Amino acid sequence: MNLKIESLDKIDETAKEFIKGMGDNTVFAFHGEMGAGKTTFIKAICENLGVSDTINSPTFAIVNEYRSDSAELIYHFDFYRINKIEEAYDFGYEDYFFSGSLCFIEWPEKIESILPHDTVNVTITVLEDGSRDVAVDF
Repeated sequence: MNLKIESLDKIDETAKEFIKGMGDNTVFAFHGEMGAGKTTFIKAICENLGVSDTINSPTFAIVNEYRSDSAELIYHFDFYRINKIEEAYDFGYEDYFFSGSLCFIEWPEKIESILPHDTVNVTITVLEDGSRDVAVDF
C-alpha cells in the first residue's frame, strides 16, 4: 500500500487511510531518515485513533504510553538511542510487542532481530517537493 502525505495540512487524511488499512496488525515499524516525519505521522495516527494526550517522541524514555478515548493502549517507541540490543531486553520489550496493543516503533533497525514476525514495515521517504511517500508493507 502506498500513501502520500501532500503537506502537514493534509496529514490527517493520510493517517485515516493508514488506519483503514491496519486491520488486525498491531506492531508497526517506521523507517525513514532523521527528519522524514516518522514522529509527526505517528502523532497524526494516534490523534485520529482518539488519543488526546500530548504525543511526542519518546527519544529519552524509549517508550511512551497513550490511551485512546476508547481506552485502547498504544505504545510509541523510539530506539534511536539504543546502543545494544540488550537494552531492549532490559525494559521487557516482549511485554509490549506481544501484548496485543498497538505498537508504533521508530528506528526499528536498531532492534530488528527481536521484532515480531508479523511486524508491518512502514517506510517514509521525503520527495523533492517536500511531500512524503509512505510505503506500507502489509
